[in-house]
This record gives sequence, structure tokens and C-alpha cells, in this order.
Amino acid sequence: MAVLTETAAPTTAPADRRTARRRRMLQPRWMLIVALKALVSLAIVALALFPLAWMIISGFKIRTEVVSTPFQFFPEVWRWQNYTAILSDTAFLRTLAITGFGAVIFTAGSIAVNSMAAYAFARLEFAGKRYVWPLVLMTMFIPGMTILLTSFIVVTDLHMLDTLAVLIIPGMATAAHIFFVRQFYLNIPSSLEEAAVMDGCGRWGVYLRIFLPLSKAPFVVVGITSFMAYWNNFVWPVMTITSPELFQVQQYLAAFRGERASELGLLMAGSACAALPIIVLFLVFQRQIIANIKMAGLK
Repeated sequence: MAVLTETAAPTTAPADRRTARRRRMLQPRWMLIVALKALVSLAIVALALFPLAWMIISGFKIRTEVVSTPFQFFPEVWRWQNYTAILSDTAFLRTLAITGFGAVIFTAGSIAVNSMAAYAFARLEFAGKRYVWPLVLMTMFIPGMTILLTSFIVVTDLHMLDTLAVLIIPGMATAAHIFFVRQFYLNIPSSLEEAAVMDGCGRWGVYLRIFLPLSKAPFVVVGITSFMAYWNNFVWPVMTITSPELFQVQQYLAAFRGERASELGLLMAGSACAALPIIVLFLVFQRQIIANIKMAGLK
């Protein structure tokens, strides 16, 4: 009897636990807790999305409705003219095109530079590596604003002001991205690398043929964050760019606000259009971004 009891227990226990859990979840107290959690989650989502929704809807308003008191969320008449007018503005479209071109170059360069640095710190042995790596990590804790003036002096001495290069090159390498990709490279089996070396690959060949094809997951995160950093950058373009032909989108919107303050509906429509590429990128790659952030957190 004792043997029969011991063998039967493992097959029935999980089913019993599931049944007990279902019964517990049907109790009024648990249903109330679940409902409260859902309400809190919806409230947090609503608070997070409110500024974005207000900006998009304000693009359909006239100025008096945007700044009306008491607060007016929806317009009395939906005016599509604001969006058609801003999308017909050649200066705005040129700014979007220049910013998009710079963001793509910056993203590609950031992936290339940071992945090669990550490979060097993860797989190569060189003199001073144990001292250089902590210095690289230390830069993650230095606020960017503290070195803004120093960076401006350096690019001025290099005669890079008022060029697209001054927006792309200085921020291409970042310690956070190097650290993120390095953690991924540390988990690639060394047997793959050794097999490639035995087949005659040098270090450059190992990086190109083994590490690069396996790096899609971290590259998605590095690429998205780099694109967002470039697209949303405001302070650095204002300091280094003076030609309207090279204005970035955030810089253009700031100038628009100063010159045409009365056209708030048009400004909101322009801001909504400027945010659209970032929203689309996130919606397309949201699964990869969340999965890679979870992976990095677990490591």
C-alpha cells in the first residue's frame, strides 16, 4: 500500500494543484485583486501615452484650442489642413530627409564600431586590456553634459563645425553598447572560434564569418537605440550646426516654434510627424528589443 501511494502521488498532485488554483482564482477576493491590477496597469498605460496622444490630436486643432482654458482634449472641428500643410513644407521634408540620412549612417557606424570594440574586449588579448576595460566602463557613469564643452572645443579644432560629420562621428562609440555586445560575445562557444582558426581564418575572418552572422539580436538593440539617440538629439546640433540646410528635425521644430509661435496646431502636427519614425521602429522591433533587454538583465 505504501508503494502504491508513493507512485500515484506525482501523477495526481499537479492536477490537484491546478484545480485548487482555479478555485482560488474564482473567489471574489482574488477576482477583485486581478481587477485592481488591471485597472492600475491601464492607468499607467494611459499616463504614459497621454502626452503622445495629446500631441497627435493637437495637430488637428487651431491655436486657441491647443492653449484653451479649461483644458480641451479633442478639437471642435478636426482640421487635417495642419498635417497636409506641414507635409507640403519643403524645408520640413528636407530636414526629415537629412536627419534620416544621418541617422542611418550613424546607426550603421555605431553597430560596426561598437561590435568590433566588443569583439576585441571579449576575445582578444592585448597589452593593457585589464586597465583599458575599466576605463571604458567608467565613461558610462559620466554625464554627457559634463563633457559637452570639451567635445565642442575638440570638433572646433578639427574644423568639423557645420558639417554632417560633426553629428555622426563624435557619438558613434559608446561604452554601453560595447558592454552590451561584449556580454553577448562572451557567451559564444570558443569551440566555434577555434574551429575557424584551424580552418585558416585570422582574427578578422573569425569576426566576419563567425561573430558577425550571430550578432543579429544585439545589433537590433544597438541599432534602434542609436537611431533614436541621433533622431532625438537636440543640444549637440544646436551647438554645432548653423546652416539651415543641415538643420536636424528637433532643431527645425525648435526654430519653427520661435519663428511661428502662433501656429501651434502646425507645430504639433510637425512634432507628431517627427515622432512617427521612432514609433514605427519600436512597433516593428518591439519583440526583439524586449527579448534582448530581458536577456541582458538575466546575464
